Amino acid sequence: MKVFKFIFLAFLFFSINSFSQTPKDFLSKDFHKNRRGALRSKMPVNSIAVVFSNPVRNRANDVDYVFHQDPNFYYLTGYREPNAVLIIFSEDQTDKKGIIYNEILYVQKRDARAEQWNGKRLGIEGAKSELDFSTVFNAEDFINSSINFKKFNRVFIEKFNDDYRNSLKNTSEVYDLVVSFKQNSGYNSNNFISPIKKQVYELIKATPIENSANVAQIIGRALSYDSSLKDDEDLMKFKEATDQKLKIELKQKISLKLDIKTNIDISFLTSTLASLREIKSPEELKLLIKAIRISAIGQVEVMKAMKPHMSETELQGIHEFVYKKYGAEYEGYPSIVGAGNNGCILHYIENNQTKVGNELVLMDLGAEYRGYTADVTRTIPANGKFTTEQKAIYDIVYDAQEAGIAAYVINNSMAKPNQIARRVVNQGLFNLGIIDSINQPHPYFPHGTSHHIGLDVHDPGNYGNFEENMVVTMEPGIYIPEGSACDKKWWAIGIRIEDDILVTKNGPVNLSSEAPRTTKDIEEMMARKSILDDFVLPDLDKK
Repeated sequence: MKVFKFIFLAFLFFSINSFSQTPKDFLSKDFHKNRRGALRSKMPVNSIAVVFSNPVRNRANDVDYVFHQDPNFYYLTGYREPNAVLIIFSEDQTDKKGIIYNEILYVQKRDARAEQWNGKRLGIEGAKSELDFSTVFNAEDFINSSINFKKFNRVFIEKFNDDYRNSLKNTSEVYDLVVSFKQNSGYNSNNFISPIKKQVYELIKATPIENSANVAQIIGRALSYDSSLKDDEDLMKFKEATDQKLKIELKQKISLKLDIKTNIDISFLTSTLASLREIKSPEELKLLIKAIRISAIGQVEVMKAMKPHMSETELQGIHEFVYKKYGAEYEGYPSIVGAGNNGCILHYIENNQTKVGNELVLMDLGAEYRGYTADVTRTIPANGKFTTEQKAIYDIVYDAQEAGIAAYVINNSMAKPNQIARRVVNQGLFNLGIIDSINQPHPYFPHGTSHHIGLDVHDPGNYGNFEENMVVTMEPGIYIPEGSACDKKWWAIGIRIEDDILVTKNGPVNLSSEAPRTTKDIEEMMARKSILDDFVLPDLDKK
């Protein structure tokens, strides 16, 4: 026993000393506490919010993916470990000992053997001291807790995606925590109706059976907006039914679903946290700006290092090396490095072309620094010089981006930059003879231009009007894949320019401007010597 205690204390000593060398510039515990307070202030009387951490996800056999915390859970707690639950009450609660509290954090239990293999855990005391929670229990206590969810008028959760599994490694994983909540709260997935589904239900209820063919067409269109409708067996049967008696039975059954009552709400947390997260605090901006600058410098270093003999994978590696050099933990999303026609695939992540040749190379990558993710795209010629055709398309995209950025003004609609960019792109494509009319529908610009960034690369938001301290991308693009209905000289040109724009009282600020954007500046940067020019590894294929 004494030997075990010695080993445990020694492990604890070294783990604590190791922990002291970890980064210290994460968000402060006061930030997370303030965010919990902001959420609580928006909760109605006699309500409770239940937020689960992300689970550990399996990669293969006994190897798991590197754990990444659920952004909303991190936003509210600062806790970066799995198997945890946060409870927030709208009003103060009192326990059996007379202690008053308004929030509870359940964390994974300290375990010397588990920590020897996978690293130090905060545990109860660590969560109290480092995260500033006063009421903390082990996760297993959530399963055995006496919380009566049914006594609250509203129980706020996020929609369960059920994308986790029971690994059977212990009995207090997220899988077990969710199962316990569902049992104790009376959760029933059939009780929840999405806004689109509710509209369809109400339409079925209000429409006479003889006009049901029209409703069937509307259901078909609704499926393109909410694919989960296909999982509603009654709805699908109604859509396909030809027998009038069956339609009447299904109509009655569907109408009854509108009358189901539950105190569990799956929309409040998502919409409320979106409102909170779309406006960045000074503390958040500091981290986000660093992630953006790291990403921009990665683009600069690749511009200097790129050679036609390089592979897409090698170019990806240079970007990500720069991220690691600056201490960024991860990439914010799978890196996109597409040469030639690969650049016309919007989310191309294979990055396996062995030589980029003399093609354009589209590079859409972002560093994640202390949880905050950049999103920066540059498109450059592998040989350092734009061809006439490449430059013509590039300049249209650049002009569209410049015009769009100018609209990042407080109180402007967030849809405005996209509308402006599309006009510029359409005019440019028409001038080049690629489309026949500026009003002609075409596939060459198939995405929007603007989304929030933050703890997610596509950060949640309400997408109304621009407000101060939003950080939003501006990313027009033109993609002309091989086989397109235009002159072949334009084929395999895919160009996107993406920057991260801070909305301020004094107008837009391009936070990723360190990475050159004009064709002239890109060519000048690519002509510079790279520190990697002399970095040559042995040829493993030579005997």
